[in-house]
Amino acid sequence: MTRTVSFLGLLTLTLLTACSGTQSVPAVSGSAERFAQVALVPLQAGDTPGSVARALDGTILEWNDCTSGQCSALVGLNQRASTLSAQALGPLRGRDVSIESNRDVFKGGILLANMGGKISMWAGGKISMWAGGKISMWAGGKISMWAGGTYAALPENTVLWQKIGLEEGQGLAPQLGAGVTVAVIDSGIDLQHPAFQESLSAPDTWRDFYADDAAPQEEGVFGEGAYGHGTNVAGIVLQVAPAAKIMPLRVLGADGSGDVVMVAQAIDWAVARGADVINLSLGSSESSRVVDRALERAAASGVLVISSAGNENAPAITYPASAASRKGLDGTSVSVGSVDLTDLKSGFSNYAPNLKMVAPGENVYAPAPDGQMAAWSGTSMAAPMVSGSVALALGAGANRKELAKKITDKAHDVYEDGANAPYDGQLGKKGRLDLPAFLNEVLD
Repeated sequence: MTRTVSFLGLLTLTLLTACSGTQSVPAVSGSAERFAQVALVPLQAGDTPGSVARALDGTILEWNDCTSGQCSALVGLNQRASTLSAQALGPLRGRDVSIESNRDVFKGGILLANMGGKISMWAGGKISMWAGGKISMWAGGKISMWAGGTYAALPENTVLWQKIGLEEGQGLAPQLGAGVTVAVIDSGIDLQHPAFQESLSAPDTWRDFYADDAAPQEEGVFGEGAYGHGTNVAGIVLQVAPAAKIMPLRVLGADGSGDVVMVAQAIDWAVARGADVINLSLGSSESSRVVDRALERAAASGVLVISSAGNENAPAITYPASAASRKGLDGTSVSVGSVDLTDLKSGFSNYAPNLKMVAPGENVYAPAPDGQMAAWSGTSMAAPMVSGSVALALGAGANRKELAKKITDKAHDVYEDGANAPYDGQLGKKGRLDLPAFLNEVLD
């Protein structure tokens, strides 16, 4: 089975070198075993891990013997499905055994980096950009996040945040997401970036599924592959909801590739460890039964899942964004595409009748590895704006059961006056994130 995916857009680097923060980072321990395919096996009375593993000549990855309500085993395979004939399945013959590609199913595109432009330096002591709604700057003084309508933390994002009404929205939800945990399932983050100090969940909730250790640290070279992607995504969430906590979970390698099993396990991990929101700025051209089941478990737990729509400028959105409108998931899931600052569809953004909404995803400044700042473009940048928005609502006491519907219902109309006519009805029911309208609707 061939799958193509996209979770990355264009990376424009305007580097602002920061002083390194200091945070204890768990030791790195290696890499996870990776399998070409994965099988989902319905279990029957008498099955044992050994008997199922032998039948498929595979490795048991998960075993749910009905105590969780799902009688199934997840089995890693390093042989092609074509070699697993009905006869080879032996005692599993007659069962609905689902086999799908696993390794590198989630992949990122090639990034273009522009190293030109000004370089501004962060000088002086440690910078804690978003701590308690204040920004600790060079001289140790305090300034508000907003000064005269300008977003003081990153003035380059001022017009962007004005577009979605961020200043007004943060005024409507002054808790700023306090008490809310957003799991960022991505390429990891720069765990020691000053922007994340005091903004991460407890270290025992972190996980690197790609390297099989407890340190979900970005790996790679700046401007190549996925390096910096997760750091940017997490930083966008914190610009919208500064008091929320980020739970960093790594499933993608330096080249932007990752496995089905890793994504599914990260979703389950986030749910089990108290995430309120899961951000998935990644995608595949085909769905996954294994990931579907993890999404269903997240929905059953009331965890909100926000997914990016993909960057191929195609009339179909990538998975798992495409699952957001499915019955059983639609009440807790949102798919997000991208528009520019005039509310026209971004040239890269996918579109489809089942896309739920859009947000401005072009040239979004946020943290980058090694204490830097960079601007990225992509639906990957639009999704965390929505994740941060629902975190604001949750922190202010909103009922989580209505948030996925209300944030799309109260979006700004991007179709008025014939705008986006070629994409009518394919950029969401109404369109672009409108934070004040959403919060006024869900907060008493």
